[in-house]
Amino acid sequence: MKEKQSTNHIFMVEPAEFYMNPETLESNHYQIEDKDIGKEIILDKAIKEFKNFHETLTSNGVNVTVLKGIKGCPDHIFPNWFITFEDKSMQIFSMRAKNRRKEKTPEMIEFLKQEYELTDDLSHYEEKDLFLESTSSMVFDRVNRVVYATSSARTNPELTKKWCEENKYELVLFETQSHTGDPIYHTDVLMYVGTEVIGICFEVIKEEYREKVKEMVSKNHKVIEITKEQIIDFCGNSLEVTNNDDDLMLVMSKRAYDAYSKEQIAALSKFYKKFIYADLSVIEKFGGGSARCMLSELF
Repeated sequence: MKEKQSTNHIFMVEPAEFYMNPETLESNHYQIEDKDIGKEIILDKAIKEFKNFHETLTSNGVNVTVLKGIKGCPDHIFPNWFITFEDKSMQIFSMRAKNRRKEKTPEMIEFLKQEYELTDDLSHYEEKDLFLESTSSMVFDRVNRVVYATSSARTNPELTKKWCEENKYELVLFETQSHTGDPIYHTDVLMYVGTEVIGICFEVIKEEYREKVKEMVSKNHKVIEITKEQIIDFCGNSLEVTNNDDDLMLVMSKRAYDAYSKEQIAALSKFYKKFIYADLSVIEKFGGGSARCMLSELF
């Protein structure tokens, strides 16, 4: 049986703390530091956005499981340290920031193990400074068993190759350059894969890799091109989900939705019953991540 590309069950973490994580600032060029606003105010606003986003998802027929985060984990709202698969297995991944490693709480792992068999845990690579940050580092075409990944401080190319070989995924590995001239820290910033369509920014992919990536994404999908400017507005940080009727829907932030052109929305509308979006501006500003980063898929 072919794997499905998307699911109607999402895992989210309501943060106990949320602020600009100093441990991730160096590699994430989408975070903004603002010392004038206190942590309590930021957390309060982030929780309001989180709850509104959660409500928006559930009111559109998406099943959402929410667990509470812990103190000392300002990025707990982005649960991208594990992946689940349709065969009810799960794997845990290697995180670069030390305070992000604490996100893998025994309670959360035990909760997930009620439903999934833990088949691999890559956490031991953290001691060797080798990082692979699950669905943020690797964007999956689950149906065709292809992984797209851009090399960065948080996505080690050798570890990515090893993982893909062991798990029998074809790897499309490439290099990128963001608006700052540095590599883009996570692949899910610049692209998403849906059942029939892929949204991707070719402009940020280094020229020597661009044609190969173009060839691969257009093999089985219609391609919607995203611009460099739209990446800054988190257009690439979208996720396909389904509702209980198996309708395909695309989730993103309001900022991303507003940044798409009418032509792009019209093109995407051919593949999606609905666009689900919510205001995530505080989370985007201080966390440097958007809708996709907040959603872990439960298959």
